[in-house]
Amino acid sequence: MNAIPPSFTRSDAARSEGLLPGSGRAAFGQGAANAMSMKWAALQDAAGAVAALAGCALDRPGAEVRNFPAQIRNASGWRRQQAENGVTDLAAIMEAGLAALLSVNARGADAAPAASALLREFIAARDALLAMAPPSGALGPHRSA
Repeated sequence: MNAIPPSFTRSDAARSEGLLPGSGRAAFGQGAANAMSMKWAALQDAAGAVAALAGCALDRPGAEVRNFPAQIRNASGWRRQQAENGVTDLAAIMEAGLAALLSVNARGADAAPAASALLREFIAARDALLAMAPPSGALGPHRSA
């Protein structure tokens, strides 16, 4: 059964769904920033897993770590693009590194030295990304509903 009325054309569908003209892909806008927030949170979770394999605990994330996605969302131009690329690169590193560590651990070998090295690299890369965030006031980054 076809639920689309005959008068409803593909161009009408593209406008109503928020698709970019001619691309067949959605224009996410704020959703893209939200995707980076989810990726950033997943990176923090992955770092916790690596820390557990290293036999140490991560400190509780500070305000600068928690507010990073919102600060970058408010940034513009090169700073936002570089931060998004950096988060994507760091996610790729952590994904491959965590998979390797889990494989080593599953074989019964000691993954702690490699996990410690990956954790140090993560912290260095995370700190470099945090340095890219524009300064915010005492109340944190601007947030809108």
